[in-house]
Amino acid sequence: MNAFVWLACALLVADSPTDDSRPSVIVVVGAEGSDEFGQQFRQWATRWSDAAKRGHADIVSIGLDDVGSETDRDKLKQRLSESANSSTQPLWLILIGHGTFDGKAAKFNLRGPDVAATELAEWLKPIERPVAIINCSSSSGPFLNELSGPNRIVITATKSGHEYNFARFGDFLSAAMTDPKADLDKDEQTSLLEAFLLASSRVQEFYASDGRLMTEHALLDDNGDRLGTPADWFQGVRAIKSAKNGATVDGLRAAQLHLVRSQREDQLPAATRVRRDEIEQELAQLRQRKSQLSEGDYLRQIEPLLIELARLYDAAQ
Repeated sequence: MNAFVWLACALLVADSPTDDSRPSVIVVVGAEGSDEFGQQFRQWATRWSDAAKRGHADIVSIGLDDVGSETDRDKLKQRLSESANSSTQPLWLILIGHGTFDGKAAKFNLRGPDVAATELAEWLKPIERPVAIINCSSSSGPFLNELSGPNRIVITATKSGHEYNFARFGDFLSAAMTDPKADLDKDEQTSLLEAFLLASSRVQEFYASDGRLMTEHALLDDNGDRLGTPADWFQGVRAIKSAKNGATVDGLRAAQLHLVRSQREDQLPAATRVRRDEIEQELAQLRQRKSQLSEGDYLRQIEPLLIELARLYDAAQ
């Protein structure tokens, strides 16, 4: 069995059933363009497969099997339709490949018909569960503007459609997902935010060591404002700059999302994790409004949240 066939089997292409009680990962490998890129894309996909298995997630792939009567575009649309279920577990959508931008529309290159950012936005509309969309392709920036929304984390390898050179961000991100060095807050697990920050720093190091001008600048959006935040806005895992229009700074939701959870995190009941994340978001919003409140009002609002958070952890022990 050659490596290509092995990877396709390992990622459970075909129509494997999914478990609504577990996270779901969809890895889409686009048109490779050349063997050199194809080898790299398959390596990135393998890393995501390994991380998903370690995280006990359901994983399917598109673009690694033999081309059949159904296009990869149709397969992706169908998979997303099947993901619009009642599950509260996160859906991870990973796009690995090349992208294009004609000044108006950004597309992700698939074998056969491509998929535009606007089309993907329509396919994602029925999905109410948490979604992380990671587009590792060149010219991926416009996908952030189209896909940003409530309960979503969107990461793009570039800040605009005009960054059209081959993007290396996907390589470093796929490696960071299981790299202990990415665990900045030392909680024995790597969040999507931490992986984004490590991958972005390694992209910068790559171009600096090669003496080349950076042609890609990754962005993260998880507050639904369609703006996105670069890695240099963060010090550690905390943003040190303020978002425009008063919106909550990006990074909180991505910091709460882990594909491979620590043993301690994994022991928390799913309902406890969901409520814990909600409280942390409420606390972040309250801290952002601290300057607008009197000290008494601030303490009265923050105290019940902190008490409930403590009780959640106490009940889970």
